[in-house]
Amino acid sequence: MTRLLLFITILLGACRPAGKNPEAAAPTLILYNGNFFTADSSQTKVTALAIAGDRILALGADDAMKKLAGEGTQLVDLQGAFAMPGFIEGHGHFNGLGRSLQNLNLIQTRSWAEVTGLVAEKVKNTQPGEWIEGRGWHQEKWTESAGATVNGYPYHHQLSAVSPNNPVVLYHASGHGLMANAKAMELAGISRETADLPGGRIVRDAKGNLTGVFEENAMLLIEKPFTEWQNKRSEAEKVAAFEKTTLLAAQECLANGITSFQDAGASFWELDQYRRMAEAGQLPVRLWAMASQPQAHDIPQLANYPKIGLGNGHFTCRSVKCYFDGALGSYGAWLLAPYNDKPGFTGQNTTPLDTIVQMARACKDYGLQLCVHAIGDRANREVLNVAESVQNGASNLRWRIEHAQHIDPQDIPRFAQLGVVASMQAIHCTSDAPFVVKRLGEERARTGAYAWRSLLDSGAHLTNGTDAPVEDVDPLPCLYATVTRKRADTGLEFFPEQKMTREEALLSYSLWNAWAAFEEKEKGSLSPGKFADIVVLSKDLLRCAPEEILQTEVLKTIVGGKLKFEKK
Repeated sequence: MTRLLLFITILLGACRPAGKNPEAAAPTLILYNGNFFTADSSQTKVTALAIAGDRILALGADDAMKKLAGEGTQLVDLQGAFAMPGFIEGHGHFNGLGRSLQNLNLIQTRSWAEVTGLVAEKVKNTQPGEWIEGRGWHQEKWTESAGATVNGYPYHHQLSAVSPNNPVVLYHASGHGLMANAKAMELAGISRETADLPGGRIVRDAKGNLTGVFEENAMLLIEKPFTEWQNKRSEAEKVAAFEKTTLLAAQECLANGITSFQDAGASFWELDQYRRMAEAGQLPVRLWAMASQPQAHDIPQLANYPKIGLGNGHFTCRSVKCYFDGALGSYGAWLLAPYNDKPGFTGQNTTPLDTIVQMARACKDYGLQLCVHAIGDRANREVLNVAESVQNGASNLRWRIEHAQHIDPQDIPRFAQLGVVASMQAIHCTSDAPFVVKRLGEERARTGAYAWRSLLDSGAHLTNGTDAPVEDVDPLPCLYATVTRKRADTGLEFFPEQKMTREEALLSYSLWNAWAAFEEKEKGSLSPGKFADIVVLSKDLLRCAPEEILQTEVLKTIVGGKLKFEKK
């Protein structure tokens, strides 16, 4: 330890290395006059922070930190603003977020007429034959009648009428269903006689007429011609489009204070592109990505992983994502008992159980995390059973259940017992609140839906995020949902006994997410030696009124000691 670091240790009693040692040199940047939440229980009373290069050097009082400054040190007065570890998005879709910024974003639509109206406008500036893509509609969130419906879904006819010469694919907000127009179904060769795919459903009415809605694996029927159209581009065109999409997603993250993003499923091609961009210094945020559901013939490729901390901590892939069921809103969540509003139907098991077992064994062999999408209580139980069987007593693998939305109370203690992370997204609770009781009934919704408090009290590890672009990537509405379980628009409160405390909420967006990715030694708290990833906010998220969380603005986003976003 150099004399400088020894001096800091004596002065502050707070400079214990974590991860790599910061440079033994004068700080490059000092933030002072701040109100810091460090997420580090050993350093709670902090008003200033010193950074050397891309790492945190020390924390303490203003005067003590300023004494460390050298000739080249930049000093920034935070003017009392609230600063904390940069937000870590715990489960989202990075490429999907970037695409949502270029395609039709339907998250805020409140009627089928509004959806089709947006498509009609898009058609005006789209060449005939070009595909139109959108995402975000949700039939349970519409405030106007869509006319005749099947399971709440409208028919495609109004959509087809406004887009006769353009194939259209509009993904459900959950990503587990889509609406296609007549042109898209024509290109896909879909007719009344087309059979459902295993683990999927072509939604028809009682007379067998096509509605245009395709659930779960049935979406592949429409995605085939859509993908073939996209693949007509040259490799250079694909790479250029991917880079544009990636940078749009990164800019959106930085504007929302997100410094790290856990990507819930990327193809091997996409993983290669992310790695290349990271190593070239072209990834503005830190990306932790899951390889998306490799097929059996792809499993040998897992021997090339894990890849950890490439591009100076900007790219990691050490996990595999599998899909085991669908979403509650599209009746895809796999339940132990039938849906309350769809008698006799228990949802969709989208991937055979033996495939999940095979992938679990491969993950254990290759030293990778298994991350399984499971929403319904049946799906969660089956994944826990797989973990119990394949882990064979190992509880340090940090395998994850992505979403873990609806759990039978008997299975809640098993998360802690097996060391399985409940990778949850709090915003789904309030977003889905208007229809959860309708789907599950009062008792199942009360005891097992988004059961954060029950999971935490049982000793389980939780994460937090938005599942963007399923929801807006902005962490602040998600944090509001975490601590209130109230909808911001109507005030509807969803079983508030399951909410988190303020401190738990902030930890769930920082240190807990880092832990769930094996990255707690590098990020997630403001501790000496960790990456200097920081967000500065206009409100004190620990103490402000709940409603003020929604009014909070991101003032600065710092990644690796460099200012990446500043509110003008």
